Amino acid sequence: MKRLLSIAHSPDSDDAFMFYALATGKVTDPGLEFRHCLKDIETLNREAQQGLWDVTAISFHAYPSIADRYALMACGGSLGDGYGPLVVSQKAMSPEQLKGKRIAVPGTLTTAYLTLRLFEPAFEPVVVPFDQILEVVEQGGADAGLLIHEGQLTFRRHGCHLVVDLGRWWKERFDLPLPLGGNA
Repeated sequence: MKRLLSIAHSPDSDDAFMFYALATGKVTDPGLEFRHCLKDIETLNREAQQGLWDVTAISFHAYPSIADRYALMACGGSLGDGYGPLVVSQKAMSPEQLKGKRIAVPGTLTTAYLTLRLFEPAFEPVVVPFDQILEVVEQGGADAGLLIHEGQLTFRRHGCHLVVDLGRWWKERFDLPLPLGGNA
């Protein structure tokens, strides 16, 4: 009898690349059956706190809250070396103008959120699934948006302006890669 192994990851391109061989049956194991679940990273972070999945993608910021249930895997990590989350807005603004603003974020357990809090502690988070942040900013539901994944490449098509590149800020400030996420 095969053991069912549940694997949860986000639908973004780096996770799709990491899990492609398992998801398409190109890698098999006679003793294992794989069940995949695709969810946004904040949902995965929250579900990891409940120990819901055998293997799950997580934000490194979430790891301390799940370390009693999961161990970090040696494969599948994401680091940004001068690259990372972006804060964008519909109206051009300086990074200093983020103070006190409503900012759409992909979740409060994401590394992107923690990095933004380190950059500017005084803002009001508006939690939105990562793939809806640009829409919320466009419609005025937030003054700015914290982008991860593909939104980092497409924000200009939505008429948004770059306020701060947190990956670049992190590199300039600490001269280290920004640890973003991994598998647990």
